[in-house]
Amino acid sequence: MSSMLSLKTLLADNTIVADPALAFAEGDAIRCVACGHRCLIKEGRAGVCRVRFNRGGELRVPGGYVAGLQIDPIEKKPFHHAFPGRDALSFGMLGCDYHCGYCQNWVTSQALRDDQAISLPRFCTPEELARLAVAHGAPVVVSTYNEPLITSEWAVEVFKAAREKGLTCGYISNGNGTPEVLDFIKPYVELYKVDLKGFDDKHYRELGGVLVHVLQTIERLVAMGFWVEIVTLIIPRFNDSDAELTGIAEFLAGVSKDLPWHVTAYHPDYKMMDNGRTPASTLIRAHDIGKTAGLRFVYPGNLPGMVGDREHTYCPACNEIVIRRHGFLVLENRMTSPGRCPACDAAIPGRWEADAPRESDGDGVPRVVAIR
Repeated sequence: MSSMLSLKTLLADNTIVADPALAFAEGDAIRCVACGHRCLIKEGRAGVCRVRFNRGGELRVPGGYVAGLQIDPIEKKPFHHAFPGRDALSFGMLGCDYHCGYCQNWVTSQALRDDQAISLPRFCTPEELARLAVAHGAPVVVSTYNEPLITSEWAVEVFKAAREKGLTCGYISNGNGTPEVLDFIKPYVELYKVDLKGFDDKHYRELGGVLVHVLQTIERLVAMGFWVEIVTLIIPRFNDSDAELTGIAEFLAGVSKDLPWHVTAYHPDYKMMDNGRTPASTLIRAHDIGKTAGLRFVYPGNLPGMVGDREHTYCPACNEIVIRRHGFLVLENRMTSPGRCPACDAAIPGRWEADAPRESDGDGVPRVVAIR
């Protein structure tokens, strides 16, 4: 028996029933609305994600385990306007509704497509995860490492337990959402990072998605009151042209000029090894394109110390430095009151703590967490 077949059997034997808000009967099949593919799944078949499947006329979905679990600086997610300097308990499951050839979490996201992607589940309860967050001093819990939309039922169970302990919850997502799934998670999710992979629908379809679905999700997230930050991993010769970066920047500015846009450097990974690393000059160019489009907060990432002073947060009213950063580290949080510029008292959009640390709690290095 292959490792993939063994893993598929293990996961199939450890599932929960889909929430009725995300699964509808259509004739002898089930319509899944957890992601933008809106798969019509017949008996014995699975959706595009490979982890949501029809068994006996019932949609079975992932639950009861994690495949990745660690404490990350929240700046790694990346969020720059939420809980700066703090840690986030980050958990992930297996499977994805995309198949990006450059995926940097491919050992979890592609576990049911690729025999080389080996990441075993560790079974646990939502309460265990919430307790781990508290024990490690992490005020935020996020679903990440694979696509959280396709495991929303389990995420909501975890987030219910986390919220009972006063924790804030978030999604690190490709943004291939639906109105139904956003309504389902809204009572439990406050922070939402969307990976906007480019502005070319042909490229999006090569990755397994549709550009307009992601753009519509971003618009909905902002309208619904989630705190949203956007990431674009800039890949040489794939999505780094002035035209494509300008398209992204102008779209985001049209949604909200307060949307933070993270333009991050790519390193060769998985099946896309020949495009080369993203140079700092490309990130600086993307930063300048974003600012020209009217975005107030543009952050070059993954090349700490190589992009000048562009890693910091500046007040959009007076241009005073509000938060100084180096990579995932907050060097100085200068806010004198939550969400306020220390110089002119202008409001800085985001989600801020009353007693935020003045610098990062840790050393900026992720820490793997064990489940007993």
